Amino acid sequence: KTLAEYSQVVTQRNALLKQINERGGDPSQLDYWDELLADRGAFIIMHRIRAIQELERFAARVHSRLTHSAEILRLSYLPPYDPKPISAGQYSLNLRSTAQNSSLDFAQIKQGFLARLQQSRNEEIQRGVTISGPHRDELRFLSNTVDLGDFGSRGQIRTSMLSLKLAELTWIKDRTGEWPILLLDEIMAELDTQRRADLQAYLLESDQQVLLTTTDNHLFTPEFNQACTLWQVHQGQINTG
Repeated sequence: KTLAEYSQVVTQRNALLKQINERGGDPSQLDYWDELLADRGAFIIMHRIRAIQELERFAARVHSRLTHSAEILRLSYLPPYDPKPISAGQYSLNLRSTAQNSSLDFAQIKQGFLARLQQSRNEEIQRGVTISGPHRDELRFLSNTVDLGDFGSRGQIRTSMLSLKLAELTWIKDRTGEWPILLLDEIMAELDTQRRADLQAYLLESDQQVLLTTTDNHLFTPEFNQACTLWQVHQGQINTG
């Protein structure tokens, strides 16, 4: 509901920005929409900070296991402005560590958001678009401080995505008391031999229900195949065995 409300505010605010730019008008008309935008946006940002911090804790553990402790995974939540209120004489910087923002409450984030909207008002009127807010958030994945989006290998990227997926399962389990079903489609073909073996070993030790698909059963270790129920699909028919 909050995301839908926020999106509606952004749409209406953008329309007003374009109107002021093209036809002129009093920029103070934006005050009402800025208040709504900051209120809805601060709520989203606050909960994203907390959720990402929790997911990072779970994902880092999984990632360490899948990489034999060779890589440390971090999730870097980057809102388009620093949510922390700015003191006089200080510069606003994006914070790469979610933990640095985890202590911020709703009022602090909203105050920072409103300050950012005031600073960027002229630019937004010229461009006719809202340039700050959670609709422009970024989430970056860092392994040993290296940004995987820019410099990660295919294997590193796949492993980080798997770590996040497995972390999401634990996160959901903590809230519902039940494990969700994990679906992995042809994932083994996208990993090297060592990463495949590490993932299968991790899954064998977990209590999660997992459905995996493959066109090559040799990608799985004998131990993994023995512990699983195998279904073979041939010409639309499912054979169990």
